[in-house]
Amino acid sequence: MRVLSRSIILLSVIFYAQIASAAFKQPLRGKKAMVVSAHPLASEAGLEMLRKGGNAVDAAVATTFAISVVEPFSAGIGGGGFLLLHDSKKRRIKALDFRERAPLKATKKMYLDDAGKVRRNASINGYLAVGTPGTVAGMYEVHQRYGKLPWKTVVSPSIRLAKNGFIVKNRFVGAVKRRKRMIASNQAARTIFTRDGNYYQPGERLVQKDLGNTLEDIAANPQSFYTGRIARAIADDMAKNGGLITLEDLKSYKPIWRDPVCGNFRKARVCSMPPPSSGGIHLLQMLNIIGDTDLKSLGWHHPDAIHLIVEAMRIAYADRSEYLGDPDFVKVPQQQLINPDYAKLRRRQINMQRANPSTQIKPVSKETLQKFSQTQPSRLIPAIPNPKSNNKKYRESTETSHLTVIDEQGNAVSLTFTINLGFGAGVVTPGTGIVLNNEMDDFAAAPGVPNAFGLLGNEANSIAPLKTPLSSMTPTIVTENGRLRMALGTPGGSTIITQVLQIILNVLEYEMDAAAAVSASRVHHQWFPDTLRVEPWGLDAVTLQELKRRGHKIRQTKPWGNSNLIIVKPDGTLEGAADSRGEGEARGI
Repeated sequence: MRVLSRSIILLSVIFYAQIASAAFKQPLRGKKAMVVSAHPLASEAGLEMLRKGGNAVDAAVATTFAISVVEPFSAGIGGGGFLLLHDSKKRRIKALDFRERAPLKATKKMYLDDAGKVRRNASINGYLAVGTPGTVAGMYEVHQRYGKLPWKTVVSPSIRLAKNGFIVKNRFVGAVKRRKRMIASNQAARTIFTRDGNYYQPGERLVQKDLGNTLEDIAANPQSFYTGRIARAIADDMAKNGGLITLEDLKSYKPIWRDPVCGNFRKARVCSMPPPSSGGIHLLQMLNIIGDTDLKSLGWHHPDAIHLIVEAMRIAYADRSEYLGDPDFVKVPQQQLINPDYAKLRRRQINMQRANPSTQIKPVSKETLQKFSQTQPSRLIPAIPNPKSNNKKYRESTETSHLTVIDEQGNAVSLTFTINLGFGAGVVTPGTGIVLNNEMDDFAAAPGVPNAFGLLGNEANSIAPLKTPLSSMTPTIVTENGRLRMALGTPGGSTIITQVLQIILNVLEYEMDAAAAVSASRVHHQWFPDTLRVEPWGLDAVTLQELKRRGHKIRQTKPWGNSNLIIVKPDGTLEGAADSRGEGEARGI
């Protein structure tokens, strides 16, 4: 190297890791059951179900509804998401897709002007940005199949939180200020989330009576959201304000059970969400590219380790842009992309002494992919034009929410759900308290044009009626020898997949405890923009210098993510933690 010696770099990395670890929350350890979420009150709601004899599904559903109240800016019943369930008795993992879907009236060119250009923010702000919500249907579906406690019981904590109120903290206050224009422009949102236009301050109590009434309706009859009073309120408001969602959209919504995408990494079996999430495929692809490289002997955040991980990220996101979409509409070459032999081919393309510019990293060709599968060729998807507008700064999202539960029988739920950007579309349906998503932005409005997170897509992720937009949400469950090893996930927009990757490596490769694994500094690359994001306290000056020497274009940003994790220790005890970047906490029995 033309910088300091390898030994000095390693000592520097260890020193910075020790400084960072001093700020980590301590993990919670317990023997029976545990729930971790992004907010203490939501974790308490899940714990209440566990104490009443409920299982992991009961706790997860209660926590999900509670998050809808205490984190209205990040996720809620006006959005959707994905869930992974580990059935300890049958030793199998199932995946539930309750993601938002495009309305029946949606069209491929709905966000383009007469000249064919994407209309700025049309898929982000207002009624036209809203996809048909799936959270309520998803929670009812998984509860009906696997829950133990009565439905009314699991919804009840969220009703109390909405009607009695809760004390807001800095994350809520900051989220309101970031979306203040949209909140101010929507009367229902303005009434709930401000005091006559004045912002709530940390320590003040937020009461959401309309949302409490809505949750009472859902507790009595969850179909009210899709066919009853709530559905009519949503459809009427949409019709008055240029939205597309109708009663037919709501009535026809159904969650979908899917097979998880799974693969091996060392001694572990990693299972995650399949398409229409890109999370599972590209998590496994990156793990496969890393392969049997001994990262541990290099040391945590050694330049060689970071370089390899980042180049794997770059390759995965390039393939994502070309091939990923809703599998009910396009053929996704899932098995080819997660084939370890394909990863070996991609690994040989990495120059360990020089970063490949993203303009030189291309999605793998159809012809090459066919060599790694005996399946029929998938439909040809047009290539993405060379991106020209990708140098803009993409959003750094703290929205979306994740929760993790393991019960006394060893059942586990890993659940990520969202309304997309902060306060979704900035729209609240009057009289309901429901914040509606802006998930339509996760479609590719046009080939080669980035969405709010800077992610690219093409025909595979184009808009179509009833189609599900591509997601990065990556709820994940890891087993070893058929036994549960850990469950995890995170919010973070386009960074979700890379966050989950690094947390898994922190546990399996670097043997960190739960708190250190979710709170350790992170890096992120998503192919375009050609930028390596690092947290300001994440890498020492010597490592940054070496990465720059190899050609990485580094941008230091504010910390991102709000992950959580539960690890099952060899003696069967549980160790859980929420990200020190957020307000979440673990609760256990």
